[in-house]
Amino acid sequence: MTTKLTVYGASWCPDVKRSRALLDGTGVEYDYIDVEADAAAEARVRELQDGARRIPTIVWPDGTHLVEPSDDELTAHLNR
Repeated sequence: MTTKLTVYGASWCPDVKRSRALLDGTGVEYDYIDVEADAAAEARVRELQDGARRIPTIVWPDGTHLVEPSDDELTAHLNR
């Protein structure tokens, strides 16, 4: 089991860039997976979202996840 967050995204997405910048700025370690380069990652995102593919999708080690979180939502989940 991983102890890091997993961020599913794509390099062109401004929301992915914003969420990654927040994580980087707070020193949170995470694995980044590009859903456009990894078919299994895209399938995992679609599984979590009942067929949708909205990014970023951020998955915690306990299995909880956020989809397209605002900075406030992401910060709140990090601090829980």
